[in-house]
Amino acid sequence: MKTLASVLGILTLALFMAACSSQSQIDQATSQAESSSQSASTAATNAQNSANQASQSAKSAQEAAAGSEASVKRANDAVARLEQMFSTSVLK
Repeated sequence: MKTLASVLGILTLALFMAACSSQSQIDQATSQAESSSQSASTAATNAQNSANQASQSAKSAQEAAAGSEASVKRANDAVARLEQMFSTSVLK
């Protein structure tokens, strides 16, 4: 009977130690998962900020292109007026 109680005691102690070491591994894995989650969240925030900056840059480029188109139109109008004045003055 004493032998059985000793064996059960040793087995219980071994199981308790195994459970504690497993809990330590679980805690370590949880900590690593939380750290990875924070890194992923930071990366997502950075990506969102970059996307917003790209959108603003595209908007600025589009506005600049529209301004350039207006300048080209004004320049073409001025050239057309000059050509008309030149052709009128040559014909006189």
